[in-house]
Amino acid sequence: MDVPEPTVRAGLAADYFQTYSVVGLLAVIGMLFVAIAFGAGRLLRPVVPTPEKLLTYECGVDPVGEGWAHTQVRYYVYAFLYVIFAVDSIFLFPWATVFAAPGYGAATLVEMFIFLGFLAVGLLYAYKKGVLSWT
Repeated sequence: MDVPEPTVRAGLAADYFQTYSVVGLLAVIGMLFVAIAFGAGRLLRPVVPTPEKLLTYECGVDPVGEGWAHTQVRYYVYAFLYVIFAVDSIFLFPWATVFAAPGYGAATLVEMFIFLGFLAVGLLYAYKKGVLSWT
């Protein structure tokens, strides 16, 4: 095994760490830029606290009642179903482009049917539980 001379190794190590020092310098400059921007905003903005400014503001409606609100669980289920179908579409489009390539035909077709089968079972479960009804 051919080991480089110590001066060559030191030069390689210096080049290696020099690339990381550039990344570190850019990170420090970025953090300074953010700190200066926040500091300038704090110095330049007017500070006039009033009771109205200290109230909780939510969607343009004055806060009335308690801070706790009940949320319907079915909205989370709708969001979960959306995520399932979004993931489905994310996998279907690249699969459709690769499916036509030579050597990917039968194997990718079987894999996609297995994937769609899992999604169909999830959709069937949601249908059986009555999640898909709007009433």
